Amino acid sequence: MRYLPAVAALLLLPLVPTTAHAAPSGTYYVTSVRTGLNVAQSGGGLALNRPKGNEGRQQWRLSDGRFENTDSPGQCITRQLTMGSCSQGDTVHEPRQFGDQWEFFSLNGESRWYLTPTQARTDAMPADPRLDQMTFLTAHNAYANGVDGGFAPPFINLAKNQTRGIVQQLNDGVRGFMLDIHQTPDGAILCHNSCTLVSKPVALNVDVQRIVDFLRTNRSEIITVFLEDYVDANTLRAELRKVQGLGDVLYQADGVQQNGWPTRSQLQSANKRLIIFTDHGKDGREDSGVLYQKDWTVENYWSMGPGLGNSDWSCYSRWDEKPLTATGAFQPLFVMNHFRDVPFTSTATTDNGKLLNRAQQFCQPAARKKPNFLAVDLYHLGNAAQAVQQLNTYVYRP
Repeated sequence: MRYLPAVAALLLLPLVPTTAHAAPSGTYYVTSVRTGLNVAQSGGGLALNRPKGNEGRQQWRLSDGRFENTDSPGQCITRQLTMGSCSQGDTVHEPRQFGDQWEFFSLNGESRWYLTPTQARTDAMPADPRLDQMTFLTAHNAYANGVDGGFAPPFINLAKNQTRGIVQQLNDGVRGFMLDIHQTPDGAILCHNSCTLVSKPVALNVDVQRIVDFLRTNRSEIITVFLEDYVDANTLRAELRKVQGLGDVLYQADGVQQNGWPTRSQLQSANKRLIIFTDHGKDGREDSGVLYQKDWTVENYWSMGPGLGNSDWSCYSRWDEKPLTATGAFQPLFVMNHFRDVPFTSTATTDNGKLLNRAQQFCQPAARKKPNFLAVDLYHLGNAAQAVQQLNTYVYRP
């Protein structure tokens, strides 16, 4: 998926420092609160780089105020922000704690840091988890499946992100659907980039109706739709009005900013089990029940690289001004993208087989939260569903 540039700035709330004391010993990622970038060893000095798990010299062993790089035993950060022998006196840093944030040193204008353990701390999943504690299998470009209709001109219809129709995706356990909608004289149509020359176009209301019908007969399920939205507000309103029963199940996040996300049972008992996010800027379309995604989620940059060859597992925000670590009055939902520029069966099979590892070792510490949506191409390949199942066994504690 492609995304429009974000325009809203992330506001960091000031925190009152607590009594200074030694930071707890352990192995950490040191992450800028403002940018979400990690402190990394770079030659004989330091840099702020995109989070990349155990790659890129980003793991630091903290003891008695000293930061030793795990890839360079005996080498610690000096007060001059160079790397020096840990036996030197100027490798001891004085911490100040601000809630879950710390001040140790200033690097490239950044002075407020998170210490995120490299080994996750977890609790068992509660019997009735909140929405932000659950993880859902999500189909990237779910409409581009070659079953329900055309999604691109015939000469590129071969690049299917999925090979199963929406109904089968629902029956297979997909609970998140990424859909691109474009403006046409016929309304909001599902297609890539442009709907010109699409031989068998499908309207948004058709796929949303399929989802609503599924929810009507599966009373315990919760589904989320993500719109990459290129239509005007009136077109979207008109399209959603065509969906019979949508108002019965549409969840509009009332009270979340004050009380946090509801539990699974609360969503089920209220029968509000469908969430629709749009990436389109606010222009009044919210009155049709869609939520502006940037207000409610964080999301990593979507591409792991070209369709073939090596992949890039770094995990950083698609919105420069809103890092994956962003939090506030409530916990944003974390959308984790895990796919390439172009879907190839062999590559997707390999990538999806590594989904759990990337989620737990790369993206979870980068966001300081567990992914709530795992978005993949060709979801039925490479054990993506098993990764979701495993993430739903625990609650992550940063």
